[in-house]
Amino acid sequence: MPDTPGTAITMTIDGHVTTVTLHDNPAANALVEQLPLTLTFDDFNGVEKTARLPSPLSMEGMPEGADPEIGDIGFWAPGGDLVLYYGDVGYWNGIARLGTFDDVDAIATRTEPFTVTIATQ
Repeated sequence: MPDTPGTAITMTIDGHVTTVTLHDNPAANALVEQLPLTLTFDDFNGVEKTARLPSPLSMEGMPEGADPEIGDIGFWAPGGDLVLYYGDVGYWNGIARLGTFDDVDAIATRTEPFTVTIATQ
């Protein structure tokens, strides 16, 4: 199944709105069904920011794993986490690429937990 652009949503970090373009895939569509969400993200391994979703996303019809790009938003199925990638993590089973966001700098330098509101446009 190709990861073609689908739904446009927003992430608001400290009043700054960042555009997210979700792929048209089952996991991304399941995320849209949970919106709006306010999540607290924390750094993981100096390459990604993670936040636990209230409900896991469907992995039905998704590839077994992925190698996300910098600027991708993803889902880590084993932990139930929404992930914002700002570094290279490589391929891992259990990663679903959900889409892309347009402002990596808004998260990359944060060392403390921060709150993000994710909503449809």
